[in-house]
Amino acid sequence: MMVDSTDDQDKHARDEEGHQRERKGTEPRKRSDETEPPHDQDDQLGDLDAALDDHDYPTTVDELVTAYGDREVESKRDWKSIEEVFAPIDNETYDSADEVRQRILRLLYRE
Repeated sequence: MMVDSTDDQDKHARDEEGHQRERKGTEPRKRSDETEPPHDQDDQLGDLDAALDDHDYPTTVDELVTAYGDREVESKRDWKSIEEVFAPIDNETYDSADEVRQRILRLLYRE
């Protein structure tokens, strides 16, 4: 059996301290390389979000398209007008701004 000398033990301790410093030094760089988190859902509707709060309910898809059809919202791939978002939907009725928001977001992310 080989016995470590004091010099070997000291070298091992210094090496371990050095490795710990290296790991601590690289950790912030790894975090800075991470991508930004996805946008909050509220941010995706932009100024439409406030407009929906002020809209009269109940309302229909046709009324929403007439009022906000040219406004654009962010989808997974690009920006779409409200008219494009609601294009595949029949004339549904919504009782609140929250219902409209949820429907828009579901339509945007089912692509």
